[in-house]
Amino acid sequence: MVIYFKQTNFEEINLANFVYLTKERLIEIENQVKELKTNGRKEMANTIAEARSFGDLSENAEYDAAKDAQGLLELKISKLEDILSRAQVIDRSKFPKDEVHILSKVVVKNLNNQKEFSYTLVSPEEADFHQGKIALTSPVGQALMGKKIGEIVQANVPAGTINFEILSIE
Repeated sequence: MVIYFKQTNFEEINLANFVYLTKERLIEIENQVKELKTNGRKEMANTIAEARSFGDLSENAEYDAAKDAQGLLELKISKLEDILSRAQVIDRSKFPKDEVHILSKVVVKNLNNQKEFSYTLVSPEEADFHQGKIALTSPVGQALMGKKIGEIVQANVPAGTINFEILSIE
């Protein structure tokens, strides 16, 4: 499913082509790539060299494990570089303050159990449920997008349908 949101000039933007990040998260990813490319690769080269010293490579489990770890490291670097190549920094000040959009902090009341929750809608790459950051592509994120304070929304989640009332938007 492709998700769209409206910019301030009301043109629709396809979220599948871009990765929307905060400036802080962009810097974190850049630093992580730099760290993995320098120290991560250096440590991996040392691990492979040490494993190579254990003898015959055809029967060397340590060498095989080190090469597998090297492949995973390069995959992680590649994925992070892909995110950076598609990254668009979002300026929250350009969005309407009375409507839920990416980077909105939304306080909702689950009408099924009467509990209040606070979520910040972020791109899937930034989502972290334990920090209250949910992907705008998630069922709850999709249900909240474009809504206003006081509206009741339904989110179809794997456990069933949840009804939320939007209490506040920051």
